[in-house]
Amino acid sequence: MWLFIAFLAVPLIEITLFIQIGGVIGLGWTLVTVVLTAIAGTWLVRNQGILALSQLKSSFSDLKDPTEPLVHGAMILFSGALLLTPGFFTDAVGFLLLIPAFRTAMFKAIRSRIKVQTFDARPHHPRHRNPDGDIIDGEYSEVPPNYDQIKRPSGWTDH
Repeated sequence: MWLFIAFLAVPLIEITLFIQIGGVIGLGWTLVTVVLTAIAGTWLVRNQGILALSQLKSSFSDLKDPTEPLVHGAMILFSGALLLTPGFFTDAVGFLLLIPAFRTAMFKAIRSRIKVQTFDARPHHPRHRNPDGDIIDGEYSEVPPNYDQIKRPSGWTDH
């Protein structure tokens, strides 16, 4: 239901803003503003994306929880989509998502609603460990195959 309302409300808000702002500054300046915000937004998204990617790499190399850099990267990606969409409302939301403090506040709000069970960055090899930690000692000997039995026909077709 919320998605339907968003798909209905956002275009109506954009049309209203285009009419209002276009009436004040004129059609030419409105189009120039839309193109300039798309160009500036693309440049900012690229820079913020590189920073988020380096933070993600750092969290992986330090074996830290990568959730926050991943969420920041997703918000930056969504911001880029909003900034490339022509409109003043989508540009405003897109530029808000490029502010790190705003993204952090959004992350904290989202995280407060989600319960994470566990996060373990250590390598896990269940087949190589005995759960009790006991060492099992054993002996073995190789049994050579009996080549006489292997090379003979099976005999199931001899009738």
